[in-house]
Amino acid sequence: MSRPTNPLISIIVPVYNEQASITAFISKITPLLAPYRYELLFINDGSTDNTEQLICAEQEKSSFITLINFSRNFGKEAALTAGFDHMSGDIGISMDGDLQHPPELISVLIEKWREGYDVVYTVREKRDDESWIKRFATRIFYLVFNKLSQLSLPEDASDFRLLDKKAVAALNKLRERSRFMKGLFSWVGYKSIGVTYMPDERHGGASNWGFTRLFNFALDGITAFSSLPLRIWSYVGIIFALGAFIYGGILIAQTIIFGKDLPGYASLMVAIFFFGGIQLFSLGVIGEYVGRIFNESKNRPLYLVDTILTSEIIDTND
Repeated sequence: MSRPTNPLISIIVPVYNEQASITAFISKITPLLAPYRYELLFINDGSTDNTEQLICAEQEKSSFITLINFSRNFGKEAALTAGFDHMSGDIGISMDGDLQHPPELISVLIEKWREGYDVVYTVREKRDDESWIKRFATRIFYLVFNKLSQLSLPEDASDFRLLDKKAVAALNKLRERSRFMKGLFSWVGYKSIGVTYMPDERHGGASNWGFTRLFNFALDGITAFSSLPLRIWSYVGIIFALGAFIYGGILIAQTIIFGKDLPGYASLMVAIFFFGGIQLFSLGVIGEYVGRIFNESKNRPLYLVDTILTSEIIDTND
């Protein structure tokens, strides 16, 4: 498959309170993009620090930056969506602005694209910088997701990835509100390949992804791409109903034949609490899906843009 010899590359960078790293990020990535035609799209996801002011200061010195300011914080998934919505390149490359995604890898992604791949994703080699609890939870998530979903999600794949414009066009057709971008990237398909990398140290600040937020994110991913949790409780209900029927028959037979007394108060209360917990848990699973149906039915926009500061696209080959 022929590729444009001089493609326009759109670098999509969601930012939220990244004042500690944004200037260093721009200084590092600019010389690496010098051989290409490119644009830098920063999506400011409602930052409350000086992130916007620092990007505007860099934009005054250079003309390759576009800044999209949200009206408030809508989350990283919405920011990624906005970046792909507004990009104008032949290639879209999404990455973080904290320098943990090594910009030096961009040339490798582009080379894979020239070989004919439409999607080039990156995979972390190690997670030594994370606690064992987080590493264990991550492995469990990928195991559960790949078992429950019809998709095959590459383990430890990051949001640092390249998409050809036809893959971007397909992605932009998916407008669901509960967005799990890793799943959406896999869902659109196309010819894909993974590239391993070692994440660099975060340049400054701290991650905004705590355990609770990661848990909710994982729950969004599973419920967005699988209805099996709902079906499981149908099976659970059948098993328990059948077990209760058999056990009830045994109790009746023992009473009639042997004159054995019925089980006492303690066993009755244990059974009530146990089955009550099962019912509440199953209602919670159903509630997760009903809540997502409710959000989809409102048909609200995925994000609201406050301002867009555009710039010219640098062509360093001229």
